[in-house]
Amino acid sequence: MNPAALGESLHAAGVHTLLVQFTDLRGVAKGKLVPLHQLGAVLRDGAGFAGPSIEGSGLPRSGPRSEFWARGDASTVQPLPWWPGVARIVGDGFVDGRPFDACPRQVLRRARARLAERGWRLECGIEPEFFLLRRDGDRWLPADDADRLDKPSYDLKSLPRQAGFLHALREVLEACGTTVLQTDHEDAWGQYEINFAHAEALASADRLMLFKLAAHALAEARGMVLSMMPKPFADQPGSGMHWHVSLWDGAHNLFAGSDGALSALGRAFVAGVLAHAPALAAIGAPTVNSYKRLRVGRSRSGTSWAPVFVAHGANNRTALVRTLPDRFEWRLPDAAANPYLVSATLIAAGLDGIDRGLDPGPGIDDDLFAMADTERAARGLARLPRSLEDAADALQADAAITQALGDELGAELLRLHRAESEDWAGHVSGWERARYAAAF
Repeated sequence: MNPAALGESLHAAGVHTLLVQFTDLRGVAKGKLVPLHQLGAVLRDGAGFAGPSIEGSGLPRSGPRSEFWARGDASTVQPLPWWPGVARIVGDGFVDGRPFDACPRQVLRRARARLAERGWRLECGIEPEFFLLRRDGDRWLPADDADRLDKPSYDLKSLPRQAGFLHALREVLEACGTTVLQTDHEDAWGQYEINFAHAEALASADRLMLFKLAAHALAEARGMVLSMMPKPFADQPGSGMHWHVSLWDGAHNLFAGSDGALSALGRAFVAGVLAHAPALAAIGAPTVNSYKRLRVGRSRSGTSWAPVFVAHGANNRTALVRTLPDRFEWRLPDAAANPYLVSATLIAAGLDGIDRGLDPGPGIDDDLFAMADTERAARGLARLPRSLEDAADALQADAAITQALGDELGAELLRLHRAESEDWAGHVSGWERARYAAAF
């Protein structure tokens, strides 16, 4: 559809304004409102933004590279049901007339191009977990005061109390073309999960950002805060964002083996993901808070459900990679992860495993949370990085993953990770004061 025809169809649908939206390095949706009559300019040149005002852009304050342009992708235009008269269009980053290497969506486009050279595409089904919270002074609490079960997973008392929000969220997502498979109460107070049908990697990332836009708006309208913080409460599980991953050649799933297990290609892809797990932690677990989720220990409900050890296993939810007959579930990413960078680096790791013919070794059926340290050591199971600083070190040392990110974005990501780690190291917490103030 040409711009004029697209504009006419949007106008006929009651749209008068475009939300030109892009995603910054942190995985946060950014953008501006543009009148519909500027659609042609948005598709041709994009909407302009001051580059250095964008988190992680690394752009200068003057000169031709100081302007960031979000060039609209016509295939993403979608009226927003919760915002009458407004349609979102997702923008790709351009600087000085060229694709901007440090735009997360452009990073994923480059990764997709590597797959396309082989006639392949990556399909992703994303499962974001999130909290519905309210603020009480300096405290953050579950929005539902009655949500207090010791084992709250699949709770059918709390779930109906949030039915208005959850139904509204599903309705607007499905009105925007996203198939919602299921919604449930998760294993922490005030925590929920929504699962989407799988889609090509770029479309899936775009839909995840649409979910965040919709969920934030609908929660705020009900006096709640949608939180994608990885670990809001120390004694309860954190929020993951699991990736269900499959590789396709046309209509053929290349991960589907003939024996009910992953194919040899799928196993090599998994081996690459395991081999690059430390560096991938800097992408999938991108905050200092993320590493409070990725730890051994019990929670109020019994377990954390977050992976700690680099392993794979058939339908094993305690492993980093849970393998299934025609796909695998990557359990590392948390709710704060940037979906474009997660998929782009996942592709890089998987292709490296395929190209080098890596073998992931035997799968582990045992409960890794219950396994003794001595047994894990005997099996040679490595542990994920314990901190954002350790993950940043692993990323800097991993050529395959840094190459996928590109020089500009990789440098900015490492700079932000190291700055956050330094800020955290210099922070004095209430726990420290309670423990040490009068101790010596």
